[in-house]
Amino acid sequence: MTDRLTIRPPGTARLRIPVIEDDHVRGPVEAPVTLVVYGDYQCRFCRLAHANLREVLRQRADLVRLVHRHFPDADVHPYAEQAAEAAEAAGRRGRFWEMHDWLYDHQDELNPARLALGVEQLGLPAAQVAAEIGRHAGGDRIRRDVVGGIRSGVKATPTLFVNGTLHNGGFAPTTLLTTIDTTSTP
Repeated sequence: MTDRLTIRPPGTARLRIPVIEDDHVRGPVEAPVTLVVYGDYQCRFCRLAHANLREVLRQRADLVRLVHRHFPDADVHPYAEQAAEAAEAAGRRGRFWEMHDWLYDHQDELNPARLALGVEQLGLPAAQVAAEIGRHAGGDRIRRDVVGGIRSGVKATPTLFVNGTLHNGGFAPTTLLTTIDTTSTP
């Protein structure tokens, strides 16, 4: 996968909203490294970061806890909020990460019809999920993530925080693995 160079102003931007129990978390709770990523399901750079983060989790399963937070940019990505709503609907059924992965794997197909197909493919109750998306049942959660991201200095996606500090490097697996290895050693 390609690496995306992110130019950020100097300084040490910090995650302003700590990881809490109802965040979407993959990996061990006690992992020495927590990665918080703010993402948009229609952002092509987020899709690349997602693939790289999966590889990093595979290689450092005991060292990394990954947290996903929503940061949809509806002005640029017309289906990003609906996709986040679908992920939240799946999450209420204990299937957040399955839907999360499906959304990135099918990013080029996130119109409402394809999104409904994805819900069905995952075996989720399509009519219930569609109703929840329609009434924005996950809206408060998504807004909480966006507001937390803004307070933390997120301006674009993907944005990654490593143990609460803004990651200024790229998302290539080698870059992320080096960051994790450096951060996890005392």
